[in-house]
Amino acid sequence: MKILLPAIAVTLLAWSFSSCTSSSAPASFCDTCLKDSLKFEGDHPLRPYVYITAKDCRPDSIGWNFEEYGSGKKSSFEDLIGMPVSIHKEQFTCVFQDTSYAWLVFSDCFSSRGIQVHLPLTLSGKLNIRRSGINSFDPKFSIDKGLIAYSDGGNIFVEELTTGKKATMTFGQDIGTNFDAVHETIDSVSVTPTHVWAKVKIGNDWKELQKNIELK
Repeated sequence: MKILLPAIAVTLLAWSFSSCTSSSAPASFCDTCLKDSLKFEGDHPLRPYVYITAKDCRPDSIGWNFEEYGSGKKSSFEDLIGMPVSIHKEQFTCVFQDTSYAWLVFSDCFSSRGIQVHLPLTLSGKLNIRRSGINSFDPKFSIDKGLIAYSDGGNIFVEELTTGKKATMTFGQDIGTNFDAVHETIDSVSVTPTHVWAKVKIGNDWKELQKNIELK
């Protein structure tokens, strides 16, 4: 019995340690339960709006139009985005460009994947969804107000929200970014109207890249 006790004690200690470490799951990017509906309104006289309902802690449906026109377009939020997401009301931006379109910018609370939606308010407008956003909700990404940034794994693209003017900084190669785990290859980014800086992993090495830009 004297021989078995130390072994049992070691086993219990190891089990206790593994139980504590395994129960400490990584914190989510933001609060994962959306309880209340969200409504955003533009300042144009036609009063454009975007309305998002919540169900079971997730965004359920999205509607958009002009208040002056009555009922408008509506879709399942998941169908519109093309993937299930969890959002937080204070980490969600909606920017209207008169009566033409609205930009929805947010990050998924579970993966921190940045998502950007160019939502047309007119029948002739084109819906554009990016699931590779470099959004400033992430504390490692600093994007000046009025700008939007995203990547394709080989470049960082910058766009001015209200004019559509653009600029690009290249990494020189595709670094194979998984946008559900973006910091494995894109550690941090800083974007202003005149400059882009990024720390990215190229091969096995972390490199700092920067470029003066002109939006046009």
